[in-house]
Amino acid sequence: MIVSKFADDTKLSNQQEDHHHIQEALDKLVHWADTWGMAFNTAKCKVLHIGRNNTEHVYNMRGADLTVVDHETDLGIITQKNLRPGLQCKEAAKKARIVLGQITRAFTYRDRHIFVRLYKQYIRPHLEFAIPVWAPWTQGDIQLLEKIQIRMVGMVSGLKGSNYQDKLKELGLQTLESRRRRYDLIQTFKILKGYDRVDSSIWFETVGNEPSRQTRQSAYHLNLVRRPTKTDVRSNFFSNRVVEPWNRLPTELKESRTVKSFKDGLDNII
Repeated sequence: MIVSKFADDTKLSNQQEDHHHIQEALDKLVHWADTWGMAFNTAKCKVLHIGRNNTEHVYNMRGADLTVVDHETDLGIITQKNLRPGLQCKEAAKKARIVLGQITRAFTYRDRHIFVRLYKQYIRPHLEFAIPVWAPWTQGDIQLLEKIQIRMVGMVSGLKGSNYQDKLKELGLQTLESRRRRYDLIQTFKILKGYDRVDSSIWFETVGNEPSRQTRQSAYHLNLVRRPTKTDVRSNFFSNRVVEPWNRLPTELKESRTVKSFKDGLDNII
């Protein structure tokens, strides 16, 4: 069982579907609360069942069954029962669209310098907050986010480009999809080089840990090995989708000494 806490939120999870342990933990929490004169608001306690083989056991506190939900928001990230990012993409696009509308109503002349700065500061963060966690992979979700930037670019005054890509070059911008790939690679570098305090072996399998593996990837010990998957969700999960882009990077770039030097080198080849 895994217990996660942040501020006043507590989450219990169990990957083995051992619902008896979770129910036992809930009972102990209720007993602890009674002992110390506290009371849990059972209306705010919810259950999110994940996985096709989940038996969806009914949990209760004080004899009241807990509400089962199909999605839950945690630190601004919406987790759906099917683990797809569709709902998160819709909410992000909705917020960005609202802010873009407010800005366009406030500025009649959209100077490329001021308008793009406003976009970067107030709109794009909604489209990229914690993006390595929920990066979309279906064309529908990808276009849903990209359309916000396409609309913004089309509003900028004085651009000479005839299409979206040309206008992006004029403004010094990238597509949101390219930026997501950049964030993925930066995060991969941080994990492999130990900048983030996480066990890299949990996230990645490297060629260096597979001495018997003889492939074209074996030229560099920190090249990654793609793990077998059966579902789209797993195939497009962070640790799998970064394998090919990371392995294609020049070895000297992967050997960068700092995050800044890696970012600078990455920007020169993207």
